[in-house]
Amino acid sequence: MKIYTRNSNNLYRTFTLFLFLLFSFENLWAQEKLPYDTTYTFSHYQELRAHYESLPDKKGEIVFLGNSITERGDWSKLFNNKRIINRGIGGDVCFGVLNRIDEVVSSHPKSVFLMIGINDIGRGVPVGIIAGKIQKIVEKIKTKSPKTIIYLQSILPVNDTIMPYDYMKNKSDKIVLLNKQVKSIAASENIRFLDLYSHFADGKGQLIPQYTTDGIHLSAAGYLFWVKIFKEERIRL
Repeated sequence: MKIYTRNSNNLYRTFTLFLFLLFSFENLWAQEKLPYDTTYTFSHYQELRAHYESLPDKKGEIVFLGNSITERGDWSKLFNNKRIINRGIGGDVCFGVLNRIDEVVSSHPKSVFLMIGINDIGRGVPVGIIAGKIQKIVEKIKTKSPKTIIYLQSILPVNDTIMPYDYMKNKSDKIVLLNKQVKSIAASENIRFLDLYSHFADGKGQLIPQYTTDGIHLSAAGYLFWVKIFKEERIRL
C-alpha cells in the first residue's frame, strides 16, 4: 500500500506542470518552424467571431461561410431570403473557419455554402494543406449537424493587372489546383460542388474586371452575377 505525502503531491504537480509547459513550447516551436502563416486570431476575426457567437440561433438557417468575399455580400437581400445569415470574416483562412465551425453548426442549419482558401494561398500555405483543412471542415459539419446540406464553392479567380496586393499576384495556377482538389473533396463526400470560378474567369484565367473592385473583392455587379449563377444552377435556398 502506497502512502502519498504532501511533498510527493507537490512533486507530482510540479512534474505535471513541467510536462505541460514542455509540450506547449514544443508546439510553439513547431509552429514557428512552418514556412507559411497559419494564424487567424487577428482583431477583426476575434470581434466578428464574438459577435456571431452572441447572436441567437434560428431554425432553418442558410449559412454563407468564408472570408471577406463572403462577409461583404448582403446575402439575405441579394436572394430576398431572411433565413440567410452571413458568417464571413475578412482575412479568414481555412484554419480560422475550422476553429469557429461549432458556432456555425450550433443551429443545425438547413445548408452551408462554404468558400475559403484564397487568403491561405496568398500566405503561401501549400494547396494540399488547404484542401486537407477544407476536408476537416466538411467532416465536422457532417458530424455536428448530419442533416445540413453542404455546398463547396470554388474560390474565385483574381485579376493581377488590377490588384494592388503583390503577395496575391501570380497565384492563378494554385487557385486552379485548389479548385480541382475541392471538387474532388465534394465528390468523395457526396456533396455538391459549385464551380463559380469558370463563370468569373476570362479566357486568361483572370477575374473579369466588371465584377471586381480591386482584382480580388467583388463589385455590386459581381454579387449580382453570383446570384444569377445560382439561379442558372437551380440552387434552392
